[in-house]
Amino acid sequence: MHSPFPVILLSHVRRYYLVGEYCVKALDDVSLAIEKGSFTAIMGPSGSGKSTLMNLIGCLDTPTTGHIMIDGKATKGMKDTELASLRNKKVGFIFQQFNLLGKMNALKNVETPLMYAGYSPKMRKEMAVQALEKVGLVDRMYHRPNELSGGQKQRVAIARALVGNPSILLADEPTGALDTHTGAQIMELFQQLNSEGRTVVFVTHDQALGFQCQRQIHLRDGKIVEEA
Repeated sequence: MHSPFPVILLSHVRRYYLVGEYCVKALDDVSLAIEKGSFTAIMGPSGSGKSTLMNLIGCLDTPTTGHIMIDGKATKGMKDTELASLRNKKVGFIFQQFNLLGKMNALKNVETPLMYAGYSPKMRKEMAVQALEKVGLVDRMYHRPNELSGGQKQRVAIARALVGNPSILLADEPTGALDTHTGAQIMELFQQLNSEGRTVVFVTHDQALGFQCQRQIHLRDGKIVEEA
């Protein structure tokens, strides 16, 4: 069931950077609506603006001009603390390099976002175990990252993104560090999570993976050049 308004809405968004005297147009007048419960691929070559777009959607960055709404809330004018709160409640991030803490086991890695959110130790553990069960890794919860395969590390990272029950999952090249077979398994997991009602935005340069998503948005030189 799709919501009456998009869960992600960008209107004439630009993100420019000054490098010396040169202006880099990382995103150049992008307007985009992503519906709740959809599975969208953001595709394009390196330097096309994919990661910049993800950072803006995830409230990790703010646009030079234009407007962004996340789940009905306008981000323009929000303080850093308000953006962080919106990000923590609404968005789960998954990255290519996993970004796990090496000295912590899988369970503690998944618990980490809940520590910042102020949950009790008992509640943190219960929620983290549930998230690891969802990704099929509860039997590895006391293993550290160096004791896990690449696919298992990515499952831990996905569990960490899921643990706060966000409505939006942002995945930046989540299969890029994995072999083809493991990457396909992780893609199946994302499809399963999407079938449960989560909005998934999947940033990739891999066309084969992108075309498994319901919708493909192609970027080039900071602009949307094609949608399917």
